[in-house]
Amino acid sequence: MAKHIEINSDNPQPRLIGTVLDTLRKGGVVCYPTDTMYGIGCDIFNQKAVKRIHQIKNRPKHKPFSFMCSSLKNISEYAHVGNAAYRLMRKHLPGPYTLVLPGSKLVPKIMLTKQKTVGIRVPESPICLAVIEAFGNPLLNTSAIRDDHDEPVIDAFDVEKLFGNDVDLIIDGGEVYPNPSTVISLISEQPEILREGKGDITPFL
Repeated sequence: MAKHIEINSDNPQPRLIGTVLDTLRKGGVVCYPTDTMYGIGCDIFNQKAVKRIHQIKNRPKHKPFSFMCSSLKNISEYAHVGNAAYRLMRKHLPGPYTLVLPGSKLVPKIMLTKQKTVGIRVPESPICLAVIEAFGNPLLNTSAIRDDHDEPVIDAFDVEKLFGNDVDLIIDGGEVYPNPSTVISLISEQPEILREGKGDITPFL
């Protein structure tokens, strides 16, 4: 059964962030609250953990997951960011957007699409940002929901019911009413809205 810890969603306690880091460094899989919903993640460089999340989510290996970075500077290490994309991202990150960009050579193959693109988030979540910043590596990010489960997953107890036997650590950061991120392709000069979700799309039109 997963270990359960409660972290303050506004001012994450460094000692508890340390517990999350220990789990990630050991190749563990963690559930956490973001600004859009509860998510499941691991170190993108731990192939065994990434494969484990593919199994947990019953997702084909040729469909890579997106990942979370801690800042715009952090994104520029893992993706090729053009001037227009940079300007948009500087204004709207952190925020509820998943941005599709050409991946850099640093990104593990298992995290790249066939077109060598990546989906990257910088969530407006103090817990996620504190973990990623202290950990040093981006975190794989996928929703803590199952296709065959109709009820919304709002808090850590809902997550525990669904994934308590599959993950190593569940962070309780309070309630998050699920609303998926808006997915925007910034591969060409003209942004393309791939999925409308939480977050204003007007600046990207």
